[in-house]
Amino acid sequence: MRALVDAFFATVRTGQLAQRLCIWHAPEDAAAPTTLIVHIHGFAEEMNKSRRMAAQQSRAFAAVGHAVLQMDLLGCGDSAGEFSDATWQCWVDDAVAAVSIARDRYAQTWPDAPPPALWLWGHRLGCLLATAAAPRIGGHFNLLFWQPTPNGKTVLQQFLRLETASKLMGKRIPVDRPSAKERLAADLSVDVAGYGLSAKLARGIEAARLTPPAGATARRIEWLDVAPQPQDGASPATQQALAAWSAAGWVVRSHAIVGPAFWQTTEIEDAPALISATIASLGEVRSSMTRSCPDHAAAEGEA
Repeated sequence: MRALVDAFFATVRTGQLAQRLCIWHAPEDAAAPTTLIVHIHGFAEEMNKSRRMAAQQSRAFAAVGHAVLQMDLLGCGDSAGEFSDATWQCWVDDAVAAVSIARDRYAQTWPDAPPPALWLWGHRLGCLLATAAAPRIGGHFNLLFWQPTPNGKTVLQQFLRLETASKLMGKRIPVDRPSAKERLAADLSVDVAGYGLSAKLARGIEAARLTPPAGATARRIEWLDVAPQPQDGASPATQQALAAWSAAGWVVRSHAIVGPAFWQTTEIEDAPALISATIASLGEVRSSMTRSCPDHAAAEGEA
């Protein structure tokens, strides 16, 4: 099936820094997709390292009949603003806006189609953003997680270690200068690996937890982890997180994929097994829902 790709800028707020780059992927087939997917990208350099994979996955989704919206968040990629302008709340607002834009684009393209099943597809920190945005989405939705992290503190710590790595590589950083962590604690902005990080964004990331969102209707989660070698089951942290989501009423499926950690490798790498497994996971969910209850697939996307 041929796929249509359309890049455009959307206005998500009033005033300055309002424009966000969006990329719409959809099948060229006349039939309306039954699934609408909104991608929420990773953090800082992880986003850049993952751009190729996110684009490949989006095109693969469209090729099998799904509609996908990608958005660059505030200060990221080709959207308005600098990275230092971003706050956690602004990014959550952007994630909510991305869903609204995707729903509007779907309704304009297929005005007579019933509401599609909505999936929030997060990668790394994007999984935490999807969870934070979820109570404001409205209607039924599902979650697709790529390499989710249980909390934002872990992501922030890994990012701040880049400053230590720069020192070890001999870059000119004053020895007596307070660490990035200390400067953030003093409510100062820091520059790490070329990214200006505000204390406000750092606090928001550090407080984020991958827990079932309050007030959201429990649906389904497809949880995909990637490792270079086959793993003997999920890690204890992942098992604990899966149990918490399951206890909250979510139908959770975990998938272990063999492939490179493309979001942090030195060179840009592909993980084709992850793309195939992601397509299969949504296809299997769709098939099982249709077999068990033909009307449930349509109800899944009701707003």
